Amino acid sequence: MAGRELTSLRSPRVKAARRLAKRAFRRRENRFLAEGPQAVREALEIPGGLAELFTTAEAEARHPELVLAAERAGAPVLRVSGEIMAELAQTVTPQGLLAVCEFVDVPLGKALEPNPRLVTVLAHVRDPGNAGTVLRTADAAGSEAVVFTDASVDPYNGKCVRASAGSLFHLPVVVGPRFDELIPELKAGGLTVLAADGAGGRTLDDAIDDGLLVNPTAWVFGNEAWGLPEEILRHVDEVVRVPIHGRAESLNLATAAAVCLYASARAQRGSQGGSQGGARRGT
Repeated sequence: MAGRELTSLRSPRVKAARRLAKRAFRRRENRFLAEGPQAVREALEIPGGLAELFTTAEAEARHPELVLAAERAGAPVLRVSGEIMAELAQTVTPQGLLAVCEFVDVPLGKALEPNPRLVTVLAHVRDPGNAGTVLRTADAAGSEAVVFTDASVDPYNGKCVRASAGSLFHLPVVVGPRFDELIPELKAGGLTVLAADGAGGRTLDDAIDDGLLVNPTAWVFGNEAWGLPEEILRHVDEVVRVPIHGRAESLNLATAAAVCLYASARAQRGSQGGSQGGARRGT
């Protein structure tokens, strides 16, 4: 178990971890922070994924199995005071466990190698909470990869990591491609590229009825406030809008993503007699 308790913010290990709250330092170190027992548990599922674990004495007593698993995985376990944990954590009420994790993203080519049938693309999504929730939704719907374009938020942002609720560790995540370079790769992989946008000439109901969603599909989701820019809409195969049957002005990003992704998942599974396709991380 963890040894002597660290109580100084000047500790080199503490200072190094605190710097990971900033994107520039995350990119330099190829590491990020993940808070809470669920995130630690998921990180431990990836060989070498957990580089270091900070824990308070109380959290160590509550989750001895996670501390032991981290030690068995060869990750240093550092006990810190509640005050230090409050400085390291990015939440109001820290849960007492904070992992320093290695980046988990993969190159686009690797994500598309298994010929996925459902891919989620975040283009110009700037809010980390929205992005993390879409990542979690994509995981739940069976998306086989999630792509964050260069104009989107960093998936390793602390708020995004928390909103993903562990899904960041579950499926291939691609970070940083330009959209004009991404589209040819998606289409070469046999994917129909659909943009979810309120300006779409075809509704999601139409796409379902026409059998469009049976095809391997990459759904593109944009900024909640202003949608997708014209230069993106010009390059996709179809622009699809989620129909609004009531008086609501629109759906929020995560809800629209859930509706679209689950519609594709249902259509594809129905066409395959319920068979499951695609590769997850670690398979």
